[in-house]
Amino acid sequence: MGAQNESKIKNFLSRHVQGTVALSKWLEQIGVSHALQKKYRKSGWLESIGTGAFIRPDDNVTWQGALYALQTQAKLQVHPGATTALSMQGLSHYVRAQDIVVLFSPQLTKLPKWYSNHFWGSPMRHVKTSVLPDNTGLVSFDLRNFSIWISCPERAILECLYLVPRELDLIECYQIMEGLNNLRPKVVQELLEKCTSVKIKRLFFFMATRAQHQWLAFIDREKIDLGKGDRSIVEGGVYNAAFGITIPKELA
Repeated sequence: MGAQNESKIKNFLSRHVQGTVALSKWLEQIGVSHALQKKYRKSGWLESIGTGAFIRPDDNVTWQGALYALQTQAKLQVHPGATTALSMQGLSHYVRAQDIVVLFSPQLTKLPKWYSNHFWGSPMRHVKTSVLPDNTGLVSFDLRNFSIWISCPERAILECLYLVPRELDLIECYQIMEGLNNLRPKVVQELLEKCTSVKIKRLFFFMATRAQHQWLAFIDREKIDLGKGDRSIVEGGVYNAAFGITIPKELA
């Protein structure tokens, strides 16, 4: 092995974060060409997990480590949201255990095949929607060797409401809301003003009002468009005149 090649290996090892995926384009940026990538595969320095994606042999790479590569190397706007983000922050005690990892991204985002086709230990659900602003309400979440961007509680509960009632039970969603005693009014205000879903906004106000959260008093409803007309959230439910929505009998 030449001195230059050895130097590039040392550079790669010093910059690669344990437990994460290394993308081919990122490797090129740090001086590891396609030719060298092939050599590293043959010599056992790298292991391919799909086109353009590598891990270190015997490295334990989870979905978080793969997501780290999507966010930092591929620069994709994709993040854990809804119940996944709440669970990571210890805020989903009242929801039955869910193995599915829920990822949110803007409408036109396409995940690479190396990510979609690989099993990361948990089933993945990729939700593409633009009902919330792309970069508002995301926080850095520290893991053992790296950090990833996830939804803050204020954004995560709105993402939960996006998923009801087809993919998330409305009663469970309300139970989550009951436990969110410390939401930040300023963040809630910004998200609700920019949210384009009338259903989400009406359900949010209904649940927060029913839960009697003190922070709700600091939200300026006049700046939030709740739309016109009624919204039927569930079939066979009870009509709530205050917010113009049909809700489950258990919440009436």
